[in-house]
Amino acid sequence: MRNKNRIIQLTFSYAVILAMIVIILYPILWIVGSSFNPGNSLSGSSIIPKDATLEHYKELFDPEQSDYLIWYWNTIKICILTMVFSVALVCMTAYSFSRFRFVGRKNGLMTFLILQMIPNFAALIAIYALANLTGLLDTHLALILVYTGGAIPMNTYLMKGYLDTIPKELDESARMDGAGNLRIFWQIVMPLAKPMIAVISLFTFITPFTDFILARILLRTEEKFTLAVGLYELIADQFGNEFTLFAAGSVLIALPISLLFLSLQKYFVSGLTAGGTKG
Repeated sequence: MRNKNRIIQLTFSYAVILAMIVIILYPILWIVGSSFNPGNSLSGSSIIPKDATLEHYKELFDPEQSDYLIWYWNTIKICILTMVFSVALVCMTAYSFSRFRFVGRKNGLMTFLILQMIPNFAALIAIYALANLTGLLDTHLALILVYTGGAIPMNTYLMKGYLDTIPKELDESARMDGAGNLRIFWQIVMPLAKPMIAVISLFTFITPFTDFILARILLRTEEKFTLAVGLYELIADQFGNEFTLFAAGSVLIALPISLLFLSLQKYFVSGLTAGGTKG
Protein backbone atom coordinates (compact mmCIF):
# COMPACT_ATOMS: atom_id res chain seq x y z
CA MET A 1 0.00 0.00 0.00
CA ARG A 2 2.83 2.37 0.88
CA ASN A 3 4.63 1.62 -2.39
CA LYS A 4 1.41 2.22 -4.31
CA ASN A 5 0.94 5.64 -2.68
CA ARG A 6 4.55 6.50 -3.41
CA ILE A 7 4.12 5.57 -7.09
CA ILE A 8 0.99 7.74 -7.29
CA GLN A 9 2.80 10.69 -5.69
CA LEU A 10 5.79 10.35 -8.01
CA THR A 11 3.52 10.05 -11.06
CA PHE A 12 1.61 13.17 -10.07
CA SER A 13 4.86 15.07 -9.39
CA TYR A 14 6.35 14.14 -12.76
CA ALA A 15 3.08 15.04 -14.51
CA VAL A 16 3.13 18.50 -12.93
CA ILE A 17 6.79 18.99 -13.84
CA LEU A 18 6.15 17.87 -17.41
CA ALA A 19 3.19 20.23 -17.71
CA MET A 20 5.29 23.15 -16.45
CA ILE A 21 8.07 22.31 -18.91
CA VAL A 22 5.57 22.34 -21.79
CA ILE A 23 4.06 25.64 -20.62
CA ILE A 24 7.50 27.24 -20.41
CA LEU A 25 9.10 25.79 -23.53
CA TYR A 26 6.20 26.00 -25.99
CA PRO A 27 6.17 29.83 -26.33
CA ILE A 28 9.97 29.85 -26.61
CA LEU A 29 10.03 27.19 -29.32
CA TRP A 30 7.19 28.92 -31.14
CA ILE A 31 8.95 32.30 -31.22
CA VAL A 32 12.22 30.66 -32.34
CA GLY A 33 10.42 28.81 -35.10
CA SER A 34 8.60 31.96 -36.18
CA SER A 35 11.90 33.80 -36.55
CA PHE A 36 12.89 31.35 -39.31
CA ASN A 37 9.57 31.51 -41.15
CA PRO A 38 9.54 33.46 -44.43
CA GLY A 39 7.29 36.49 -44.81
CA ASN A 40 6.11 38.98 -42.18
CA SER A 41 2.90 37.38 -40.92
CA LEU A 42 2.56 34.90 -38.08
CA SER A 43 -0.67 33.44 -39.41
CA GLY A 44 1.19 30.76 -41.38
CA SER A 45 4.09 30.35 -38.96
CA SER A 46 4.94 27.04 -37.35
CA ILE A 47 7.39 25.77 -34.76
CA ILE A 48 9.20 23.78 -37.46
CA PRO A 49 9.11 25.95 -40.62
CA LYS A 50 9.03 24.18 -43.98
CA ASP A 51 11.02 26.85 -45.81
CA ALA A 52 13.35 28.05 -43.07
CA THR A 53 15.26 31.23 -43.81
CA LEU A 54 17.82 33.47 -42.13
CA GLU A 55 16.64 36.59 -43.95
CA HIS A 56 15.15 38.14 -40.83
CA TYR A 57 18.43 37.84 -38.93
CA LYS A 58 20.35 39.27 -41.89
CA GLU A 59 17.95 42.21 -42.01
CA LEU A 60 18.45 42.91 -38.30
CA PHE A 61 22.22 43.12 -38.76
CA ASP A 62 21.98 45.30 -41.88
CA PRO A 63 22.36 48.96 -40.77
CA GLU A 64 20.65 50.15 -43.93
CA GLN A 65 17.48 48.17 -43.19
CA SER A 66 17.25 48.26 -39.42
CA ASP A 67 18.52 50.14 -36.34
CA TYR A 68 18.57 46.90 -34.36
CA LEU A 69 22.31 47.01 -33.65
CA ILE A 70 21.97 50.57 -32.32
CA TRP A 71 19.11 49.50 -30.06
CA TYR A 72 21.13 46.52 -28.89
CA TRP A 73 24.13 48.67 -28.02
CA ASN A 74 21.92 51.19 -26.22
CA THR A 75 20.36 48.43 -24.12
CA ILE A 76 23.67 46.74 -23.29
CA LYS A 77 25.18 50.08 -22.25
CA ILE A 78 22.22 50.91 -20.01
CA CYS A 79 22.21 47.39 -18.54
CA ILE A 80 25.90 47.39 -17.65
CA LEU A 81 25.89 50.87 -16.11
CA THR A 82 22.69 50.14 -14.19
CA MET A 83 24.17 46.91 -12.87
CA VAL A 84 27.45 48.54 -11.78
CA PHE A 85 25.82 51.53 -10.06
CA SER A 86 23.10 49.42 -8.45
CA VAL A 87 25.48 46.81 -7.05
CA ALA A 88 27.84 49.47 -5.68
CA LEU A 89 25.10 51.48 -3.98
CA VAL A 90 23.22 48.44 -2.71
CA CYS A 91 26.34 46.87 -1.20
CA MET A 92 27.37 50.05 0.63
CA THR A 93 23.85 50.78 1.84
CA ALA A 94 23.22 47.21 3.00
CA TYR A 95 26.60 47.09 4.77
CA SER A 96 25.72 50.27 6.66
CA PHE A 97 22.36 48.88 7.78
CA SER A 98 23.85 45.51 8.70
CA ARG A 99 26.96 46.57 10.59
CA PHE A 100 26.18 49.98 12.12
CA ARG A 101 23.57 51.29 14.53
CA PHE A 102 22.42 54.86 13.88
CA VAL A 103 19.41 57.11 14.31
CA GLY A 104 16.69 56.30 11.78
CA ARG A 105 18.03 52.85 10.96
CA LYS A 106 14.82 51.02 11.77
CA ASN A 107 12.64 53.58 10.01
CA GLY A 108 14.97 53.48 7.01
CA LEU A 109 14.58 49.72 6.67
CA MET A 110 10.83 50.05 6.98
CA THR A 111 10.85 52.72 4.26
CA PHE A 112 12.81 50.41 1.95
CA LEU A 113 10.33 47.62 2.69
CA ILE A 114 7.43 49.87 1.66
CA LEU A 115 9.18 51.32 -1.38
CA GLN A 116 9.95 47.90 -2.84
CA MET A 117 6.20 47.29 -3.08
CA ILE A 118 5.73 50.29 -5.38
CA PRO A 119 6.74 49.75 -9.05
CA ASN A 120 8.59 52.47 -10.94
CA PHE A 121 5.80 53.02 -13.44
CA ALA A 122 3.48 54.07 -10.57
CA ALA A 123 5.40 57.37 -10.60
CA LEU A 124 5.48 57.81 -14.37
CA ILE A 125 4.13 61.38 -14.34
CA ALA A 126 6.59 62.47 -11.65
CA ILE A 127 9.50 60.78 -13.42
CA TYR A 128 8.60 62.41 -16.74
CA ALA A 129 8.21 65.85 -15.16
CA LEU A 130 11.50 65.53 -13.28
CA ALA A 131 13.36 64.38 -16.39
CA ASN A 132 11.89 67.29 -18.35
CA LEU A 133 12.85 69.85 -15.71
CA THR A 134 16.42 68.55 -15.40
CA GLY A 135 16.96 68.31 -19.15
CA LEU A 136 17.38 64.52 -19.01
CA LEU A 137 14.39 63.73 -21.22
CA ASP A 138 15.38 61.57 -24.19
CA THR A 139 18.70 60.58 -22.59
CA HIS A 140 20.01 57.24 -21.44
CA LEU A 141 21.21 58.82 -18.20
CA ALA A 142 17.61 59.36 -17.14
CA LEU A 143 16.84 55.66 -17.58
CA ILE A 144 20.00 54.59 -15.75
CA LEU A 145 19.15 56.82 -12.77
CA VAL A 146 15.56 55.57 -12.62
CA TYR A 147 16.54 51.91 -12.90
CA THR A 148 19.30 52.32 -10.30
CA GLY A 149 17.03 54.13 -7.86
CA GLY A 150 14.29 51.58 -8.33
CA ALA A 151 16.69 48.70 -7.65
CA ILE A 152 17.99 50.03 -4.33
CA PRO A 153 15.06 49.33 -1.93
CA MET A 154 14.38 45.65 -2.71
CA ASN A 155 17.99 44.64 -3.29
CA THR A 156 19.21 46.48 -0.20
CA TYR A 157 16.75 44.53 1.89
CA LEU A 158 17.95 41.27 0.33
CA MET A 159 21.62 42.13 0.72
CA LYS A 160 21.18 43.32 4.30
CA GLY A 161 19.56 40.03 5.29
CA TYR A 162 22.42 38.18 3.63
CA LEU A 163 25.14 40.23 5.33
CA ASP A 164 23.50 39.58 8.69
CA THR A 165 24.36 35.89 8.24
CA ILE A 166 28.08 36.66 7.92
CA PRO A 167 29.62 36.37 11.41
CA LYS A 168 30.51 39.73 12.90
CA GLU A 169 33.41 38.04 14.66
CA LEU A 170 35.26 38.34 11.35
CA ASP A 171 34.92 42.12 11.53
CA GLU A 172 36.13 42.19 15.12
CA SER A 173 39.14 40.02 14.30
CA ALA A 174 40.06 42.31 11.43
CA ARG A 175 39.77 45.40 13.63
CA MET A 176 42.11 43.81 16.16
CA ASP A 177 44.62 43.49 13.30
CA GLY A 178 44.23 47.18 12.51
CA ALA A 179 41.76 47.04 9.59
CA GLY A 180 39.34 49.92 9.09
CA ASN A 181 35.71 49.80 7.99
CA LEU A 182 36.55 50.28 4.32
CA ARG A 183 39.06 47.46 4.31
CA ILE A 184 36.68 45.14 6.19
CA PHE A 185 33.93 45.97 3.71
CA TRP A 186 36.07 45.47 0.60
CA GLN A 187 38.38 42.59 1.57
CA ILE A 188 36.33 40.56 4.04
CA VAL A 189 32.58 41.09 3.77
CA MET A 190 32.19 41.57 0.01
CA PRO A 191 34.13 38.41 -0.99
CA LEU A 192 31.83 36.40 1.27
CA ALA A 193 28.78 38.07 -0.25
CA LYS A 194 29.57 37.04 -3.85
CA PRO A 195 26.49 34.77 -4.17
CA MET A 196 24.10 37.62 -3.33
CA ILE A 197 26.10 40.10 -5.42
CA ALA A 198 25.69 37.71 -8.35
CA VAL A 199 21.93 37.56 -7.82
CA ILE A 200 21.60 41.34 -7.62
CA SER A 201 23.83 41.77 -10.67
CA LEU A 202 21.60 39.46 -12.69
CA PHE A 203 18.37 41.13 -11.52
CA THR A 204 19.58 44.66 -12.27
CA PHE A 205 21.07 43.64 -15.62
CA ILE A 206 17.79 42.09 -16.78
CA THR A 207 15.62 45.09 -15.85
CA PRO A 208 16.42 47.34 -18.87
CA PHE A 209 15.87 44.37 -21.20
CA THR A 210 12.39 43.70 -19.84
CA ASP A 211 11.18 47.26 -19.21
CA PHE A 212 9.09 48.95 -21.88
CA ILE A 213 6.95 51.59 -20.17
CA LEU A 214 9.69 53.78 -18.67
CA ALA A 215 11.85 53.59 -21.78
CA ARG A 216 8.89 54.45 -24.02
CA ILE A 217 8.02 57.49 -21.90
CA LEU A 218 11.54 58.90 -21.54
CA LEU A 219 13.07 58.12 -24.94
CA ARG A 220 11.87 60.06 -27.99
CA THR A 221 14.30 59.59 -30.87
CA GLU A 222 14.68 56.27 -32.68
CA GLU A 223 18.48 56.27 -32.40
CA LYS A 224 18.20 56.22 -28.60
CA PHE A 225 15.58 53.48 -28.29
CA THR A 226 16.22 50.37 -26.23
CA LEU A 227 15.40 46.93 -27.64
CA ALA A 228 11.98 46.80 -25.99
CA VAL A 229 10.89 50.09 -27.55
CA GLY A 230 12.57 49.48 -30.89
CA LEU A 231 11.06 46.02 -31.35
CA TYR A 232 7.65 47.38 -30.42
CA GLU A 233 7.91 49.85 -33.26
CA LEU A 234 8.28 46.92 -35.67
CA ILE A 235 4.76 45.72 -34.88
CA ALA A 236 3.11 49.03 -33.91
CA ASP A 237 2.48 50.16 -37.49
CA GLN A 238 -1.04 49.25 -38.56
CA PHE A 239 -0.04 48.44 -42.15
CA GLY A 240 3.63 47.49 -41.78
CA ASN A 241 3.71 44.87 -39.06
CA GLU A 242 6.86 42.74 -39.16
CA PHE A 243 6.07 39.98 -36.70
CA THR A 244 8.67 37.49 -37.91
CA LEU A 245 11.38 40.16 -37.76
CA PHE A 246 10.16 40.95 -34.25
CA ALA A 247 10.50 37.25 -33.40
CA ALA A 248 14.11 37.15 -34.65
CA GLY A 249 14.99 40.23 -32.61
CA SER A 250 13.35 38.72 -29.52
CA VAL A 251 15.40 35.52 -29.80
CA LEU A 252 18.69 37.46 -29.79
CA ILE A 253 17.72 39.31 -26.61
CA ALA A 254 18.27 36.12 -24.60
CA LEU A 255 21.97 35.85 -25.51
CA PRO A 256 23.56 38.40 -23.10
CA ILE A 257 21.24 37.41 -20.26
CA SER A 258 22.10 33.74 -20.74
CA LEU A 259 25.84 34.47 -20.91
CA LEU A 260 25.70 36.50 -17.68
CA PHE A 261 23.70 33.79 -15.94
CA LEU A 262 26.15 31.08 -16.99
CA SER A 263 29.14 33.16 -15.92
CA LEU A 264 27.64 33.79 -12.46
CA GLN A 265 26.06 30.38 -11.98
CA LYS A 266 28.84 29.05 -9.75
CA TYR A 267 28.07 31.78 -7.20
CA PHE A 268 24.36 30.94 -7.06
CA VAL A 269 25.06 27.53 -5.56
CA SER A 270 27.99 28.38 -3.32
CA GLY A 271 27.71 28.49 0.46
CA LEU A 272 26.83 31.62 2.38
CA THR A 273 30.16 32.00 4.13
CA ALA A 274 32.19 29.17 2.61
CA GLY A 275 35.85 29.63 3.41
CA GLY A 276 35.13 32.55 5.71
CA THR A 277 36.67 31.08 8.86
CA LYS A 278 40.12 29.75 9.53
CA GLY A 279 40.90 26.18 10.39
